[in-house]
Amino acid sequence: MSTRLSLPCPPEAIDAFLSVPTPGVYETLSRVEGDVVVLGAGGKMGASLSLMLRDGLKGRGKVLAVSRFSDAAARAKFEGIETIPCDLLDQNAVNALPEAPTVFYLAGQKFGTAAAPELTWAMNAVVPAYVAQRYRNSRIVAFSTGCVYPFVPVHSGGSREEDAPDPTGDYAYSCVARERVFAYFAKQFGNPLCLYRLNYAVEPRYGVPVDLGLKILAGEPIDVTMGYVNVIWQRDAVARAIQCLDLLNGAGTPPVAMNVTGPELVPVRQIALGLGERLGREVTLTGTEAPTAWLSNAGRSFQLWGYPEVSLDQMLDWVAAWLLENAPTLNKPTHFETRDGKY
Repeated sequence: MSTRLSLPCPPEAIDAFLSVPTPGVYETLSRVEGDVVVLGAGGKMGASLSLMLRDGLKGRGKVLAVSRFSDAAARAKFEGIETIPCDLLDQNAVNALPEAPTVFYLAGQKFGTAAAPELTWAMNAVVPAYVAQRYRNSRIVAFSTGCVYPFVPVHSGGSREEDAPDPTGDYAYSCVARERVFAYFAKQFGNPLCLYRLNYAVEPRYGVPVDLGLKILAGEPIDVTMGYVNVIWQRDAVARAIQCLDLLNGAGTPPVAMNVTGPELVPVRQIALGLGERLGREVTLTGTEAPTAWLSNAGRSFQLWGYPEVSLDQMLDWVAAWLLENAPTLNKPTHFETRDGKY
C-alpha cells in the first residue's frame, strides 16, 4: 500500500465508522421523541442509519430495524437495536409492526428489474402503499433516487427538486410510483413526508469509485460514455437523511423533496485516473463522454446543512487503500454506467 494511503478504520469496524453521528445529527435528534422504525434496514445503508440513530438518540427512544433478516449474520451488526424480521410484501405483517412516530423507509428493488419487472413494481409501488397506510400517523423519510429525473446536460448544474420527473426504464418509473404513492397517502392522512432523492452514496465496500477501482485492478477498460456522476460519502448521506426530520415539523406539512449528493459534478474520467494513480495501475479509457447524464443539484441541502464533511479526494484515498488491502467489498455494483434504464 502507498505510504500516503491508509484505511479509514479496521475492516471489522467499518459499520461503526460510517455511523458516527455528526453534530447536526445530534442537534436534530435532540428534538426527536419516541421510537424510530427503519424499514429495509438490511440494505446497504440500513445498518449505518440504524446505528447512527441509536447513538444520536442517546437512549431517548428505541430504534427498531425491520428487514427480512434471513440469517443471524444479517442481524449481528445491529447491536443495541431491536431487529424485527418482516416481509414487507405481506400486508398483514406490515400492519403488525410496532407503532412509532418516526419512520425511515429504505426498502426497494433495483437490480434484476429487467428479468422480473413485476417484482420491482411490487416492491417500489405496492409496499409503499402498505407502509404509508400502516404509518399514517408517523412522519416518514422515504428514500428515493435521482433516477426519477431525466438525463440533463452535463453543464446544467443538475436537476433540482422542483424539476418534473421524467424517468427512463422500469426501475426509474417505479421509483416515481413510490414517490407518488407515499405523497398520495401523506395528503390523505396529513402526516409529514420527505422524499429523499439520493445520488450515489460511497463507502469502502461499494459505490462508483469501488466499481471503477475493481475494474482498474482487474485490468479492465473504463467506459466513460456516462461521463459524469454525483457522489457523497455514506456517513454524510445518512446524516442528511436524519436531518431531513427538521423539515417535517407538524401534521399537515406538505410533502417535500430533497436532493442529497456531493457538491461536484464529477467526471468519471477524473475518478478513474485518480484511482489509477493511487492504485499504481495504468487506466484504459474507452468511449466518449455523452452530453447528458443523471445529475442532481443538491444546493438546497447545502444551504440548510453546509457541505458534506468528506471530500472527493478523501473518498478516493480511502477506497484505494481498502482495495489495496483486499478488504471485503459488498459485490453490489452500482451499474452507474447504464443509460437505458435496464438493470
